[in-house]
Amino acid sequence: MKRIAMILSLALLASPVFAADLCSENLQKIDQSMQTTNRSETVQEQAMRLQEKAAQAQQAGNDKACVAMTEKALRLLKSSASNS
Repeated sequence: MKRIAMILSLALLASPVFAADLCSENLQKIDQSMQTTNRSETVQEQAMRLQEKAAQAQQAGNDKACVAMTEKALRLLKSSASNS
């Protein structure tokens, strides 16, 4: 029982660090994706808006919101690339 509690405690402590890393990584992926693939202007603008909001959330220390917005932008970019 103590082992399970310790594992859960470590997981909870590590999750903010993981979210911060994932946020930064996703922001870089968005940059790379926007530079390498042609997309419609609408998709580009939507992804850029999400990227800006994610960066603002990251600066405010809200890594969970940053991850959520970057993942949404990456899904948008991926779906538009597969539709082309």
